[in-house]
Amino acid sequence: MHVRSVLLLIVTMLVVQLEAQGKPDTSFDAIYQRGLQLNAELKTLTAAFTETTTSEMLTRPLLATGTIAVERPLRVVLHYQEPEQRDVLIEGDRLTVSWPARHIREVTNIATTNRRIQRYFVDASPDRLRENFTIALRTGGDRRHTYQLTMVPRRKQIREGLASLDLWIDDASLLLAAMKMTFANGDTKLMVLDKVVTNQPVDPSVFSAAK
Repeated sequence: MHVRSVLLLIVTMLVVQLEAQGKPDTSFDAIYQRGLQLNAELKTLTAAFTETTTSEMLTRPLLATGTIAVERPLRVVLHYQEPEQRDVLIEGDRLTVSWPARHIREVTNIATTNRRIQRYFVDASPDRLRENFTIALRTGGDRRHTYQLTMVPRRKQIREGLASLDLWIDDASLLLAAMKMTFANGDTKLMVLDKVVTNQPVDPSVFSAAK
């Protein structure tokens, strides 16, 4: 739960911009550099999401819907609405999970996980990312009108928690459209984003978890 939520935070903030005019340079290095430029300008992000979870423990995939809000530098909240209301709130190194129907409210320090993700995902150069991951970028992948980026960990430390990471980038809006995490035990979590809005004011009350 903890590692997955933080990975979700990092990937949600990866808004990638390509060349808007002429033939785009869709090499990984070009996307990375343009992503850095746009990421530096990103202050807030809101979206609706549909999340599909598969697991050997489930007889059928679990479908959930809700909304997400991000405020830089490190503040994010997921408000799950269906099938049950629950909140996942990240503020800096603190993760709060609130699930009223199950009488669950947990607060966890995620500083160590944050540092690990910062090292492997955020602060890494394209060359360093290639050292840590086998990277493939293609058009016309599993989702129409998207660029698909697949990252498979090379290092054992990463593979212990994450088997692969897929990102789909909308080729019209040039925003993150979907992401899929495949975990070491074979479980998967697919999140599809809709109605993505960036750099608009977000009511501070949104960043809260039910008591």
